[in-house]
Amino acid sequence: MLRSHRDVVVCCFLFSIGCTSASSSNTARTGTEQMLVSNAVDQSLSKVDFQAFGGHKVFVDDKYLECVDKNYVLSSVRHRVLMQGAQLAPKAEDAELILEVRSGAVGTNTSNSFLGIPQIQIPGLFATPEVKLINRVNQTGTAKIGLVAYDAKTHQVLGDGGVSLAKSDENNWYLLGIGPWQNGTVKKEVDRGQPRYASQPWIEVPPQVAFSTPLKTPPSAPGSDEKKVRLTSGKKDKAKADETAE
Repeated sequence: MLRSHRDVVVCCFLFSIGCTSASSSNTARTGTEQMLVSNAVDQSLSKVDFQAFGGHKVFVDDKYLECVDKNYVLSSVRHRVLMQGAQLAPKAEDAELILEVRSGAVGTNTSNSFLGIPQIQIPGLFATPEVKLINRVNQTGTAKIGLVAYDAKTHQVLGDGGVSLAKSDENNWYLLGIGPWQNGTVKKEVDRGQPRYASQPWIEVPPQVAFSTPLKTPPSAPGSDEKKVRLTSGKKDKAKADETAE
């Protein structure tokens, strides 16, 4: 009798079916799209030399900056200015220099291409299926950021300023529907910024995030009142050239 009960329990266990479900959600904008934008912005600003702002009070003016991820663009500019030893002024009236930021383009594009046989539609009869041997889904991010600097009191332009343009990309390749195999600037950034295995001793990007002890008094550069500032300009200041000639 006991054995028959055990057999029934074993049979119920073998023929029982279980299932589980997990809920998931996605953000309105995918992580890949945001990475494409931020990667392009980082590349664009990396081409700009902010050293000339060192030792000055700078107000970053964003009234002409209208784009997606505006806060990231603005904060990235402010970060680079600070890294050169400048002070950020809360208001234009408190600044020596105004750094005006504008955006020409900050966004993404997607394209799809494949090698194979396209769908052929025969009106009134039938349509042949689309056959993709090799398929590539390409996403690109573009950042065109303009910068101009001028004196806060005289409004005289300082240097040439200019526009910095950069692009990021993410490619997904499929072979006979198998994939994706990925490449592009976004994948490179992700690979550098995350461990490949659990015991990986270090992460290349970022190598570190460090802060120093706040200074009691802000540093001041010698002769900073008369120092001319140029933003990525290779031309010599005319006044300085005249003084040298004398």
